[in-house]
Formats: sequence, structure tokens, C-alpha cells
Amino acid sequence: MPTLVVDNSKPADEAKLAGRPSAAQRSWLTRGLTQAGGKLPLFDERGQRVSPRTIQSCIDQGWAEPWFANPLKPDWLVCKLTEAGRAASRED
Repeated sequence: MPTLVVDNSKPADEAKLAGRPSAAQRSWLTRGLTQAGGKLPLFDERGQRVSPRTIQSCIDQGWAEPWFANPLKPDWLVCKLTEAGRAASRED
């Protein structure tokens, strides 16, 4: 029977935050820096809805977190920046 080997060399949070944001992710995260409470926009600068994949990937990386459910549009994910998201949006 095979043995499962688990690598615990990095804490889960550190491993999760090891990546750097893509240009699209950084653009979205940066827009939350000037908003009250770090609220992230639902729409980009051209009025187009931010890709749900961009939003979900930022949540998965720990850069954003869901803020509240929108009762009028339950499929829209309203998020805010985390401290890790603030740091990631400022990285060069």
C-alpha cells in the first residue's frame, strides 16, 4: 500500500500567499486602496464587470475576502482587500 507523504515545510498561509498578482489582479486590487474599507469594485474602468475568475483567484490567494452578500444580485461577489492584498498590490 502506498504511503502518503505530506510536506509541512511551509505553513498553509505562507504557501497560499507565495504567488504574485497578475496584471489584471493587481489592477483590481489597486483600485481598492483608495476606497472606504478597502472595497473592491464590481466593474473595471471601462464599465465592464470584473471577471469572476479574477475575483475568485484573489480570494484563493488571500488578497481579497468576501464582504457581504448582494441580495439584488446574489451572483455578484462584493469583496474587500485584506492586508495581504494591500501588500500584494504595492509590490513591484
